[in-house]
Amino acid sequence: MKQVWILAGLLVLGALLFDPLLGKASDDLSQSDKPASSPAIFNRKPLQSSAFYLLPLTSIRAKGWLLRQLRIQADGLTGHLDEFWPDVGSKSGWLGGDGESWERGPYYMDGLIPLAYLLGDGRLLSKANKWVEWTLTHPSAEGWIGPGRNQDWWPNMVMLKVLAQYQEASGDPRVIPLMDKYLRFHLQHMSDRPLKDWAVFRWFEELQSVLWLYNRNGDPQLLELARALQSRGFNWKDYFDRFPFLLKTNREELDLKPGGLPQKAMSAHGVNNAMVMKASGLWWLLTGDKSDREAVPRMLERLDTYHGVPNGMFTCDEHYAGLDPSQGTEVCAVVEAMFSLEQLISSLGTPALADRLERIAFNALPAPFSADMWAHQYDQQANQVMCNLEPRQWSDNGPESNVFGMEPNYGCCTANMHQGWPKFVSSLWMATPDEGLAAVAYAPCEVKTIVRGNVPVTVLEETDYPFRSTVRITINPTVPISFPIQLRIPGWVDSLSLQLNGEEVAGPQPGSFYSLERKWKRGDQILLQFPMRLRTTRWYHNSAVIERGPLLFSLKIGENWRKISSGMKKPAIPPATDWEVLPTTPWNYGLSLNLSNLEQSVEVVEKALGDCPFSPAGAPVEFKVKGRRLPDWTLQNGSAGPLPLSPAKSREKEESLTLIPYGSAKLRITAFPLLSRE
Repeated sequence: MKQVWILAGLLVLGALLFDPLLGKASDDLSQSDKPASSPAIFNRKPLQSSAFYLLPLTSIRAKGWLLRQLRIQADGLTGHLDEFWPDVGSKSGWLGGDGESWERGPYYMDGLIPLAYLLGDGRLLSKANKWVEWTLTHPSAEGWIGPGRNQDWWPNMVMLKVLAQYQEASGDPRVIPLMDKYLRFHLQHMSDRPLKDWAVFRWFEELQSVLWLYNRNGDPQLLELARALQSRGFNWKDYFDRFPFLLKTNREELDLKPGGLPQKAMSAHGVNNAMVMKASGLWWLLTGDKSDREAVPRMLERLDTYHGVPNGMFTCDEHYAGLDPSQGTEVCAVVEAMFSLEQLISSLGTPALADRLERIAFNALPAPFSADMWAHQYDQQANQVMCNLEPRQWSDNGPESNVFGMEPNYGCCTANMHQGWPKFVSSLWMATPDEGLAAVAYAPCEVKTIVRGNVPVTVLEETDYPFRSTVRITINPTVPISFPIQLRIPGWVDSLSLQLNGEEVAGPQPGSFYSLERKWKRGDQILLQFPMRLRTTRWYHNSAVIERGPLLFSLKIGENWRKISSGMKKPAIPPATDWEVLPTTPWNYGLSLNLSNLEQSVEVVEKALGDCPFSPAGAPVEFKVKGRRLPDWTLQNGSAGPLPLSPAKSREKEESLTLIPYGSAKLRITAFPLLSRE
């Protein structure tokens, strides 16, 4: 019966929000006036029960600094790209035109749809809904969706994710039948139209939509399709069991030639690896096999051990690039890794996965964007001291890869970068199998959903986390109701305070979810205090990274932003601009730290949290540290040269240095040599 009332709730929501004549959701309601969202939909048998369940899109709304960040994104490239970039312009094949008809339209919608609905922005909703409307009204008689001249399964896998998000937000009754017909069509043609190229290595992207739909209509043929996809896709589980790439890759090793990527290169491709993080967790829902769960930490361990960098990611400039913090990481890989982790947390409920999600979201995600989000990098570096057109030490990328611009290197990131912030907002809270709620990641937001007993509840989370340590959560059910709230306790804390209505609660442990179950009444408050003590972690060449909470801190280097007037393969189209960023202050420092008592070595300065925290001028926290220059540490091919092995010696004078959050520093040193104390 649960599935029946859940589906009924969705149909009611659709009737409230969807106008079939206009083909778009109403945006007349303010965010605060919107009714509680429909409840999460749980897994049907024979699927395993997930640890948590993602709430429907728009159940969670950003507040505070996070809402301002969404607004910056809407006012930047995301909100205007279709106005001047032909690949997602009016001639796109996904709008019925004769333009680009492969992945770029679906990629763009995969970020624009959730952004538009989370903001309730009429201008963005109008832009986004026309893409969905064309897809919904132009399927073939057999069920194929998208441009007829595209015969590749891969871009349709992305559009299925778009349709699912749109359905959750709008309640449009046309979506589920269209998806069902399309997926039946795919099952019928698995043999005569096999997966190829990218679809072979990304088969699990469709698996996700198959499971989403199965939980809504119970069609057993969908599980048959899921097994067919897995049997015909690349076996990533076996691949990571015998992981072959222990060092930085190169073109010769990968047999890279014009005309497509061979299988070896596909398996080492950064974005493929970011996407596949979720595969075994999704597949476990179907199999219940313990080895599928175990494959997830094994994959992450392989990536961390051989290619990991401090920001929670791995190097991939375009393929695996080793441990050197001057190697790059593609922005597509960042947003796809975040999405994979969000799916994995839902399936498996592992607290360490949420720690990693925050590490990426608060560091690696904002780092490759200009403060106004009108320009982005293709590759970011943990140690990034200059951004220009000079050829670098990439495994397989061009000289444009770390300039800030509209379409540096490849346009895939220009289309795909938009999903990071909106999907993070939508994953902050999740439903529990016993019809409660779980705080998965922390940021200012408001949740409106349904809990045990079909009772609407609003949860207000007030915080300046990750820049501050206090999280205040107010629970407002419409009537008093008993249900559990699970609170993630980050693994990096060494002490914490948890209060319920002013009374201290004992028992929470770092690296866990702590459950509070009681009869909640309107106005009940949870107060979390996570003391953000300084700590260091050790990385490549025994370098040190200074951390506070989920934030990494990097050297603040003076930045000179200059417009690039020539040399770009695909120059920016106005009003977008391409930029090089050159240092105006030295960067080659080692740090003087007392590792046994960091508080003696680092002065923490908290500043006002303004409208743009992910910028050098707007950084809400600064560290004051001491260091000395290392004259032999110099530029090589536009990057910081080989990282000196710690401990390093320097006879230079000691200087006062400023460190700011990694995501705020567009030029930075993050992995520092430590100075010898001799």
